Amino acid sequence: MKQKTVHIISHSHWDREWYLPYEKHHAQLVGLMDRLLEELGHNPKFESFHLDGQTIILDDYLQVRPEKRDIIEHYVREGKLQIGPWYILQDEFLTSGEANIRNLQYGMKDSKSWGGMSEIGYFPDSFGNIGQAPQILKQAGITSAAFGRGVKPTGFNNMVSDSEAFESPFSEMIWRSPDGSSVLGVLFANWYCNGNEVPVEEGKARQYWDERLRAMEAYASTSQLLMMNGCDHQPIQLDLPKAIQTAEKLYPEIEFVHSSFNHYIKELQPELPKTLKTVDGELRSQQTDGWGTLVNTASSRLYLKQMNRTGEVLLEKVAEPLQTFAYMLGADYSHHFFEYAWKTLMQNHPHDSICGCSVDEVHREMVPRFEKSKHVAETLIENSLSFITNQIHTVDFEKYGDDALPFAVYNTTGKVRTGPISVVLDVKREYFASGVNKGNLKSFPLGDRSIIDGGGRKYDCEVEDLGIHFGYDLPDDKFRQPYMARRIQVSFQAEDVPALGFKTFACITDHEKNSVIDSTLVSGKDAMENDYLHVQIETNGSLAITDKMSGRVFNDLCIYEDTGDIGNEYMYKQPEHDCPLSTKQLDATVNLVTDTSFKASYEIIHDWEIPAAADELLDEEQRELVDFKYRKTKRSAEKIPCRIQTMVSLTKDGKGVEVETTFDNQARDHRLRALFPTGMETAIHAADSIFEVAERNIEPFSGWTNPDNSQHQQAFVNVSDEQAGLTIANHGLNEYEILRDGKQTIAITLLRSVRELGDWGYFPTPEAQCIGKHTVSFQIIPHQQEASKLQSFQLAYQFQVPWTVKQAGMQRGSLPTEHSFIKPVMDSDALAFSSLKVSEESGDTMARWFNLTENNEKLDLNVAKKLNRMYKSNILEEIEDSLYDSDPKRVKVTAGKYEIITVGFTHL
Repeated sequence: MKQKTVHIISHSHWDREWYLPYEKHHAQLVGLMDRLLEELGHNPKFESFHLDGQTIILDDYLQVRPEKRDIIEHYVREGKLQIGPWYILQDEFLTSGEANIRNLQYGMKDSKSWGGMSEIGYFPDSFGNIGQAPQILKQAGITSAAFGRGVKPTGFNNMVSDSEAFESPFSEMIWRSPDGSSVLGVLFANWYCNGNEVPVEEGKARQYWDERLRAMEAYASTSQLLMMNGCDHQPIQLDLPKAIQTAEKLYPEIEFVHSSFNHYIKELQPELPKTLKTVDGELRSQQTDGWGTLVNTASSRLYLKQMNRTGEVLLEKVAEPLQTFAYMLGADYSHHFFEYAWKTLMQNHPHDSICGCSVDEVHREMVPRFEKSKHVAETLIENSLSFITNQIHTVDFEKYGDDALPFAVYNTTGKVRTGPISVVLDVKREYFASGVNKGNLKSFPLGDRSIIDGGGRKYDCEVEDLGIHFGYDLPDDKFRQPYMARRIQVSFQAEDVPALGFKTFACITDHEKNSVIDSTLVSGKDAMENDYLHVQIETNGSLAITDKMSGRVFNDLCIYEDTGDIGNEYMYKQPEHDCPLSTKQLDATVNLVTDTSFKASYEIIHDWEIPAAADELLDEEQRELVDFKYRKTKRSAEKIPCRIQTMVSLTKDGKGVEVETTFDNQARDHRLRALFPTGMETAIHAADSIFEVAERNIEPFSGWTNPDNSQHQQAFVNVSDEQAGLTIANHGLNEYEILRDGKQTIAITLLRSVRELGDWGYFPTPEAQCIGKHTVSFQIIPHQQEASKLQSFQLAYQFQVPWTVKQAGMQRGSLPTEHSFIKPVMDSDALAFSSLKVSEESGDTMARWFNLTENNEKLDLNVAKKLNRMYKSNILEEIEDSLYDSDPKRVKVTAGKYEIITVGFTHL
């Protein structure tokens, strides 16, 4: 009987784009696939090949070789080609929760169409692994995962370093999500190339196998050993069957199998010891010296992260909900367009792409992909808005005059929403077909205007005359219809717009309107306040914010800090003895910009000087491959101007202060951050991650030697104690650090400028300096105790989502002026809305929330349309448990601790 089994899995880790542009890697891929298919065709002993866990490889190959589709399908069905379960190998932390799920949904759908799937959650090179991955995989029916990073410390070239403490003594472990879901986790302890280029000649093979077997046995908990035969863009080892024959001859007591993950896991499971260690939550390489986490990819080329956040939000938080609303009213759901838009967006989600750690050509090509996906999403949004808005009953606004201009404000978040709105309205149109009199349009009287809602409530507003503009309609049944229109932009505060619904307003002529603003949020020199907050702008441009609910004052908020960065796209490295520069001692210019009854805004200008770049030594050190940790480069003595313009706004009912910062970066080799001292006494903090608000330690592991302790975030980061705290929301700013400065300062990275890719060679990336104009936005939200903290999280989620507005005609319709398609009955701040869409397979409406807490929470929904079926589902939109309520419009279900919960329902 064989003592051990070595499972040799042939693969090639395929980064679609990285140190070469996409098409150059693409050409390599076509050659690799050609050779692979030829080998499978004439060598029956070549048993299996793992296509890197992603189905997009097949799409890429068939772009050039469409005639190979049938033979690929044959080998997939035969099990010789192992594909999926992902569409692409994403960076888990830098893509949204719904993007992670769509990635799995589309990957599994593609795998099913091809006829087979590798049934393992495959994360070979993710720069850390999200804590909710086991729950996501478990809901998809996948019970095991393989990953290369996050658990054990790794040293040079990703080899395990025995000198460090391990989180698990074995390569195999139980990986558990916060909700308690667990999968078998398999770490590539000696990386995913530990079986690369196996020798055929006996002398070389003996030395090779003696070394590899010792390394595998050191971390294996069973007799089943995993050997990965391949590496990044590795050519196929065509003589592997011969190499296996040599190994069998040299080691007759060992069984050597040309294997697959499906077979390996099947053989591994029965032998697993009951003493396997359980590893909980996020796998972020925290038990290391901190130099190999690659976390600073979260701030490389931040413009890409901002574009990605915009694209994700438009699809998952706007386009999908709006199309679902329209679907509930009888419209078709555009599954094909959503798949195209999502896949186009996800082509930017591989780790070397979205992480911004590739050559410049790669990231140039990402920009049009973002734009293409965005344009599809915008088209879907506009079509849905037209369909729904055309059914709203607006004729009751006629009583305010025949020049009333109705419009609908849509709230596609899961919470009731109040906030400032700016809407562009056509006051009068003249179509080319009927003749255009520009003089009449220009002289058309606007009068004094107010906003009124369907209940007769009047709102103060600001009106800007935009003059005349060209526009056009694209009817479904006739040629395009161009027109000229007199336009205005109306700004006001929309109040209590229902969750997942809309509220209709009208802009009316108000003959009684008082032209004098009778209320203001401005409360003194460079100060503003509402019922919740008082904001004082100090002479250095920093903010002192008083939370009027608790009396807590947060000082020195939004001071800017700049340091040198002589690292690379992967890792930040501050030069030795480099002192951070800040705006703390710099006087700012402050101007009042907006002063209305519903909003106040100040512009703060810092005219700063910072070093122009690193000194000349950096070029030499990079060309000579001096490790970034040991570089001696300093910042140059030359200074250049850096003007930072900050717009700070407070709204009438706002519980947070919105900040928009614009700067024209002309400096190189540096990092710019905004600082928010919290003054909290706490050892932990919280950061929004994928389907969870993760708690993390402020002090790192004792062996951590990297001075920087940056971390990933999605929508926000929070520092708090039992009485109060501060949440900083952001839009596409994925890197933060909690400074160990005695003030528990939150530092948000706004820009990181570097000049090389890094990693295994010298790849200059001048465009990673991010020269040019940048605009970033964030929100400062003070809070009180736990309930208020959860509310601050909900406000941070809403901060991500734009309002959607559509002008309506004066019309009769079946929809009231205020309507919620799916209304949470128990408005719990412990449940965060994630998505609303339609299942392609069943045609059912699918709604997803996730529980932010360890307590069971009731998800209680009122649905606008009667239901004939409702059920608890999973991320694959399958029926799990039928739900019943005596009210045919009510859906009730319990969300367990930290559970991602999906409900499905079929409308009558």
